Amino acid sequence: MIENREILLNDPNSERYLVNMGPQHPSTHGVLRLVVGIKGETVDSVQPHCGYIHRGIEKMCEHITYPQIIHLTDRMDYLSAHQNNHAVCLAVENALGVQVPERVQYIRTIMDELSRIASHQLWWATFGMDLGALTTFFYGLRDREKILDIFEESTGSRFLQSYYTPGGLMKDIHPDFQKHVKEFLVYFRKLLPEYDQLLTGNVIYRARSINMGLLSKEDAINYGVTGPSGRGSGFSCDVRKHKPYGVYHKAEFNEILRTEGDVHARYMVHMDEMRESMKIIEQLIDNIPAGDFIAKMKPVIKLPAGEYWQSVETARGELGVYIVSDGNKNPYRMKFRSPNLSNLGVLEKLSIGHKIADLIAIGGSMDYIIPDIDR
Repeated sequence: MIENREILLNDPNSERYLVNMGPQHPSTHGVLRLVVGIKGETVDSVQPHCGYIHRGIEKMCEHITYPQIIHLTDRMDYLSAHQNNHAVCLAVENALGVQVPERVQYIRTIMDELSRIASHQLWWATFGMDLGALTTFFYGLRDREKILDIFEESTGSRFLQSYYTPGGLMKDIHPDFQKHVKEFLVYFRKLLPEYDQLLTGNVIYRARSINMGLLSKEDAINYGVTGPSGRGSGFSCDVRKHKPYGVYHKAEFNEILRTEGDVHARYMVHMDEMRESMKIIEQLIDNIPAGDFIAKMKPVIKLPAGEYWQSVETARGELGVYIVSDGNKNPYRMKFRSPNLSNLGVLEKLSIGHKIADLIAIGGSMDYIIPDIDR
């Protein structure tokens, strides 16, 4: 089948067209424009055009204080808001040599994993819809609402929480937090098999995912593809394992790796990571220590002059925060290393020779969030 595609692409008599996909939102996972070169229905080039919702977040960070920066990081990869907050907080805390209370570390780790599950639920819901399985959207959002209810109860917000702050948390968790988290784990563990029954084993889905969009381990490393997309190609890149933070070192969990490198492998990594996230939460939820929810901090936070780096594992891969400080209350320069740009950057390589419909499946499996690229 691949040979036939190559013949078509090299056929001088075959007409070639450039087709715009986007910048409308459906099937582009944000406001993204793809200029797709096609011969018939076969893709021979993909040129991403970003910047439609660029907000200048990195430049804005130069003019506001470190606690204020937290509110901007929510709006990058909005499905990894807690983890984005965590990266900035850790960078500031490590630069100041602040030791946050152990209670804070437990709560942050649990919140990060709830956020990962909620993100993967939404990814599964929209990925199935991209492929024509509309029912997945209702299932995924139904279950994600349970986590958003938990977030709202403790943080006051369902989506962009800004819950972490340098030194700890904005406020303590709700008295029913542990109870409701444990109830969710029981609820979701019973329903997760429905996801497999509905989509994972579906013959149409499997025909559109297995051996599609092959990404080798070498290419994953060369392109900097991390997260589930990289681990679906056998690239061991989980920051929680390689450079533990929070209390990940106190939890036993597996880094999910697959070697096939296709759409289905990336799908299965997402599915298995939800199970591992539940395993992490189960080990921590009954062991949250008593104590303060924030360390003693100076009213105005100033980092010593120097350069600082911190990375965390978001739902889509490694997010890095690079701070250059000149000793003032705002950073001299601030740069975010987004996992989503790398995931989008490899799209053309994975799509050439496939059909337009396959491009949708391949792009969906990479799980990129465009606002995190534009920033």
